[in-house]
Amino acid sequence: MAGTAAIDWTRPWLAPYRAQGEAAAGAVARGLPVAQALQGAGPPTFVPQHALPAGRAYEAHVFETGTVPTRDNLHDFFNGLVWRAFPRAKRRLNELQATEIARAGVGATRGPLRDALTLFDENGALLEAPPALWRALAARDWPALFVARRGLWAQARLRVFGHALLEKLVSPRKAATAHVLLTEGIDGLDDEALARRLDPAWLATKPFVPLPVLGVPGWWAGNEAPDFYADAQVFRPARSAAESPAAGPG
Repeated sequence: MAGTAAIDWTRPWLAPYRAQGEAAAGAVARGLPVAQALQGAGPPTFVPQHALPAGRAYEAHVFETGTVPTRDNLHDFFNGLVWRAFPRAKRRLNELQATEIARAGVGATRGPLRDALTLFDENGALLEAPPALWRALAARDWPALFVARRGLWAQARLRVFGHALLEKLVSPRKAATAHVLLTEGIDGLDDEALARRLDPAWLATKPFVPLPVLGVPGWWAGNEAPDFYADAQVFRPARSAAESPAAGPG
C-alpha cells in the first residue's frame, strides 16, 4: 500500500500517533498488510477484511469477536492507530453501536445515536483548553477564538480522534473540520476518562462543535494572517440557541 508514504509525520495533528504510526507505516513499506502492521501487545486484534463474513454488520462483528477487519488503505490504517491509542473509548463506541444494531437492526438510516457515534468516530476531536477558549468555540466566535485570545492556545491541546479526518489531513485543506466533543476537562485527554463520558443519551443529542482544524495556531502557517479567518464558507457563524449542542454530563 503506497498511501502511507504520503504521510508527513511532522504535522502537529499526528504528534500523538507518530511513534506507533511511523513504526506501522514502516512495516507496511516493507510489504506487510495493514492488519499485521498494526498489531500491538494488547487488544484489539486486527484481521484482514475477508475475515468479516458476507452480510455481517461490521460493528457487531467487532464487538462479538474482539477483532477489527482491516483493509489495506489509509482509512483503516488510521482507524487502527486510534484503536491503539484509545482502546477503551473505541471499545465503548463499538459497544454502543453493536447494542443499537442488536436492538433495531441495520436500516436505511442509523438513527440519532448511531449517527452521533459514527460522526465522532470518523471526525471527532478532543479539546483541553482554558474556559475562555471553550466559550468562544461554543459560540463560534472565531475572531475571539483565534485572534483576540490567540495566546491562550499555548495552554490548549487539541487531539484529533476521528480516523476519517486524519486520512483527510494527509492532504490538508482549509475546510477540514473536526467535531469537538463539547465537554471540558477530559482528564488530560485520557482514554479511560473519555470512555466513561460516552453516555448514549447525551451522545444522541450530538454534543459536538465544529472546529476547522487548520485554524488552530501552530497547525497551519497560513493562519498567521488574521484574514485567514474571514472565509465564512469555512468559519461559519453560530446557529440559533435552540440548535446549540448540549453540554457534557457531570
